[in-house]
Order: sequence, then structure tokens, then C-alpha cells
Amino acid sequence: MNHLTIEKSTFIWGKRTYLMGILNVTPDSFSDGGEFNSLETALVQAKMQIKAGVDIIDIGGQSTRPGAEQIPLEDELNRVIPIIKSLRQETLIPISIDTTRSLVAQAAIEAGANVVNDISGGTFDTKMFPIVANLQVPMILMHLRGTPKTMQQKTDYQDLIGEVYQWLDTQITSAMKAGIKRDNLIIDPGIGFAKTYEQNLELIRRLHELKLLGFPLLVGVSRKSFIGHILQQNDPKQRIWGTAAACCGAIAGGADILRVHDVAQMSEVVQVADAIWRI
Repeated sequence: MNHLTIEKSTFIWGKRTYLMGILNVTPDSFSDGGEFNSLETALVQAKMQIKAGVDIIDIGGQSTRPGAEQIPLEDELNRVIPIIKSLRQETLIPISIDTTRSLVAQAAIEAGANVVNDISGGTFDTKMFPIVANLQVPMILMHLRGTPKTMQQKTDYQDLIGEVYQWLDTQITSAMKAGIKRDNLIIDPGIGFAKTYEQNLELIRRLHELKLLGFPLLVGVSRKSFIGHILQQNDPKQRIWGTAAACCGAIAGGADILRVHDVAQMSEVVQVADAIWRI
């Protein structure tokens, strides 16, 4: 079994499903914008996630909801660096930085983060791959078309799975050419990013085909709009049970990491789903 060691945590791919807790220190994220954008509230939330059994905490200062505008570099740094430093002083929990900017990635790793989670898969910033290679840290490559502002206008796929597969394969090759080690790469199909309602469902249904790339698979379905569409539920916070069902589907398809808001609830979901599907 392949594995990845971060701080004192070892991720053994295929043994169980790991939980990534979402910590958005933003005023405008789709589900929890403004809730944790002070240092105190962010720390409380992080500690609650740790108590609930989270495996890695993903800290982001730039909203990536559909239609989101990019914020100035200094604003992003000012949002994420203090919480990373404070959290690292108190715990050895693995931390990922959710950013598309190489300067933010470097500052975050220097402040104590361990992983770079880039929703553009390294396409927004040409310096991202060389910097991550130099830092020698793991990187998550997510599939995206366009930008958060334009992505929902770019959903015209001829072969959804084939095109997502090929895009990820191309970015994997570019990352490795830049010097990022194969064992440091994780892939994410980008549920909800440049995908329609039907395409999101198809991606979850066919996740096993993306496993053929041979990399650990991260899936983020938490509270997303396709769940709201099914349940006719406009409030993202009321989508916990729908998220649980989508998480089960992702685990059945071979997801290695689930990126979630509701860690305590999804921890129980994962334990039961793993007992069914993991050998």
C-alpha cells in the first residue's frame, strides 16, 4: 500500500477514508462565509474538528464559490497566515493551504502548513509547481475549467470522464516534470467546479475510472448545490444528510480523502461506509 507521512500522521491509501476539515477564513464562502474569519472563531472551529476526528485541516482565505472574484494577495495572506501559525503552535494536525497562488503557498508552508491544495491544479500560477517542488510538500491537483467567476459557463464536455482524466493526467505530468515527487501528488475531480448537476452525479458514479490514474483521490461534495437541487434545500447547512449520502457514494467509488464541513457527522458516516467497502 502506498502511504504519505505528514507531521506525525501517516495516510495509508486504501486502508480507510480520511477526513479533511474545511476551515474557510473568508467573508463570502458559499456555506460558511463570515463565520470563521476572526482568529478566535477560526481556532475554536479547528479545535472542534480535531476533537471530532479530522485527519487534516484545509485553510482557505479566497472564496472559490461560483462567481467569486479574486481578492488582493495581501488580503489572502492576512487571512490565512495568522491562523496557520496559531494552529501550528497548538497541534501537530496536518494543515493544507487552499490557494492558487505560489506566494501564498510558500508563506503558508513556512508558517507551518504541510500541503498545498490548488483548485486550479497548477494552471493559474506558473510558479506553483516549481515552488511546491522546491518545498518538497504534497500537492492536491483539482480539475477546473475557467475561474470560479466563469467556470459555470464552461460545462460543455463531449466526454466528461475522459476529459477530466486527460486534464488531470496532463497536470500530473507537468507537476512531476517540475520536480514534484509522484508520492506527493493527490488528485481531485472538482465536484461542483465547471460541472452541471448531472455531471456532478456522473463524476461520483464513475470515480473508479479516475482511480486508474494511480493516485490518491480527494473528493469534495460537502453541502454543495447538486445536493440542494436534489433535496430542494437552499440552505447549505441543511444539507448534512444529503452530504452523508454523497460521501457514501464517493467512498464506494474509491475516494481516499473527503473534504467536509461537518466533521463529527461525516466521521460516523466514514466509519460505517469503510466497514462495508474497505477490506
